[in-house]
Amino acid sequence: MEKKLNFDFKTMQYIINRISLIDSFKGKWSALEKKESRYLRELRHIATIESIGSSTRIEGATLTDGEVEKLLKSVKMTKMKSREEQEVMGYYEALDVVLDSYSDIPLTEPYIQQLHGILLKHSSKDTRHRGGYKNLSNKVVANYPGGKQSVIFNTTEPHLVKKEMEVLITWTDKAFEKGELHPLIIIGTFVYEFLSVHPFQDGNGRLSRLLTTLLLLRHDYPFIQYISFENLIEARKKEYYKALMTGQKNRYKNEEKIDQWIVFFLDCIAGLITKLEIKYAAFSKKGAYLNERQKAILAVIKKKAPVKFSDIVETLPKVSPNTLKKDLLYLIAEERISKTGQGRGTVYGIKEKEKKQESISLI
Repeated sequence: MEKKLNFDFKTMQYIINRISLIDSFKGKWSALEKKESRYLRELRHIATIESIGSSTRIEGATLTDGEVEKLLKSVKMTKMKSREEQEVMGYYEALDVVLDSYSDIPLTEPYIQQLHGILLKHSSKDTRHRGGYKNLSNKVVANYPGGKQSVIFNTTEPHLVKKEMEVLITWTDKAFEKGELHPLIIIGTFVYEFLSVHPFQDGNGRLSRLLTTLLLLRHDYPFIQYISFENLIEARKKEYYKALMTGQKNRYKNEEKIDQWIVFFLDCIAGLITKLEIKYAAFSKKGAYLNERQKAILAVIKKKAPVKFSDIVETLPKVSPNTLKKDLLYLIAEERISKTGQGRGTVYGIKEKEKKQESISLI
């Protein structure tokens, strides 16, 4: 594996520069995340929607981010009839597992297969092969609007998949343990090799992006959950395939090098940092994320302030009092509303900061 990482001096200098930039931001973000979490909820929500939409569109789906969000809100009331809807829901559930439980998901074959099973859980056409390695040869194919496809490269033959996955996971674990290679280079190499093997009959591209997020989170790059890696890959799809092909054309040969792929991978993460900084700055100005229920409470207080708790309960009868109390505490913490008095004499009003924000938005 190390032969593929034997880069020239100029390329190595560029890679070191990119890693330095990323790790510098990681330190800043970790401190920010501990001190200030007011806007992270909304950033993660938006990143999740973008990731689901982009990762499925890269594979040929056509649902927009707005349609994805609408589907996720109504999925309990409607059946997922189309393959696109099934893929969206599968990616949502798999990504949710990764984001919530990454510290408990080691890089092993059983866990990778389990994640693949979740990814294709709702895909009726994939019932036979979900969670199991492929039985038929497959190829990496680029999907374009209008249904056009282009073969990017051939992949590992089915009878070799088990062995190559074992070798890849063992190498990755040992590389992390030794600490001789930077974690970002190890992760980039793993993703390249996983896509080269293409171990499953379908869903390999989507799963590779989930595993990218998993490994970045497991190795202390928490900011990845607040900005969509998949969204950037979708925007740079041609470069993505080209970077893979430059190594793949010499697969199994001594000439196989993955320098262009590692550069592309690190450039993407550096690009994510720029996007995240811009988004965070924008959300810091406009205020924290509110769900529909919290927006409704805020609207009641704006209209009737000063408002007692009983007034809010009466105006929003479908929401339980306990939930309303939690929402009020959140709005107070976010400095959107004020609280005066105690017990039954407590009244709620609008903070001056919120009034100014509202007047700005009306200009």
